[in-house]
Amino acid sequence: MSVTLLTLNCGTKMPMLGLGTWQSKPGEVKAAVECAIDVGYRHIDCALAYGNENEVGEGIATKIKENKVKREDLFIVSKLWNVHHDPKDVRVGVQKSLENLKLEYLDLYLIHWPTGYINNGSMFPKDENGQHIASDVDYVDTYKALEKLVDEGLVKSIGVSNFNEFQLGRILKECKVVPANHQVELHPYLLQTNMVEFCQSKGISVTAYSPLGSNERPWATEGEPVLLEDPKLLAIAKRIGKTAAQVLIRFQIQRGVIVIPKSVTPSRIESNFQVFDFELTDEDMNTINLFDQNFRMFALQWEIHKYHPFQKNYKE
Repeated sequence: MSVTLLTLNCGTKMPMLGLGTWQSKPGEVKAAVECAIDVGYRHIDCALAYGNENEVGEGIATKIKENKVKREDLFIVSKLWNVHHDPKDVRVGVQKSLENLKLEYLDLYLIHWPTGYINNGSMFPKDENGQHIASDVDYVDTYKALEKLVDEGLVKSIGVSNFNEFQLGRILKECKVVPANHQVELHPYLLQTNMVEFCQSKGISVTAYSPLGSNERPWATEGEPVLLEDPKLLAIAKRIGKTAAQVLIRFQIQRGVIVIPKSVTPSRIESNFQVFDFELTDEDMNTINLFDQNFRMFALQWEIHKYHPFQKNYKE
């Protein structure tokens, strides 16, 4: 089964299905990456902040050594962490990911969040009250530093993650390179239709993280809706003989959105890949579109940051 490819605005072809690695534990993620490549995945989504890029790199290296894939067959994504927002630190950030992943270049490099932290040697610098210590670095200056990485050949394309429309607009207005991709939280409880349409209208591809609802996120609270248990979703899945997860992945692909479901379970990694042999009907798509609750699972704790992307009426 072959994965549908989406041509980015830079001409690169990006697989519309990839393996997510957030919260994949040490001791598990190497095997997950190897399994995914054996199944047919060629897109692996990583980030320095996940703390597991070294094992991801080991899995990739193993499969290249086994001649299962060549480096050019793979599409590897990583993200610049918040402590490396200062332009002088951007190259340090990408070099750390390249070293961990054992690669000479990345296919796509994203600014993980528009919110920078001070760089004091800690990945998550906090004050005496346990609050992250913000920096005043403008994400536009950070993005301009990423543009130089393309010129140096360290990355093939660049983009952003978790930005809002105003912030994306500044990038488009003040920078030379149009982002190739915007990675955001997307699932039927948070459709972000305006964001998806805005990006696609500007030639920016969209990647959906947590497309299955991220039930294992550490800060989930009792009583929150569980997407994979939604009765209407389960009814669609039962009718067409697919899993709820397969329906959710297919839903995003039919929206023209790239999907990166995370799993370390071989059977689920394989099952999540089997989404290119069926299509959801217009009725199914319309039904799932009605799930939207504007329920954001990843607002996190950066409300005090001047560049926090999810505050109301954001204009900074």
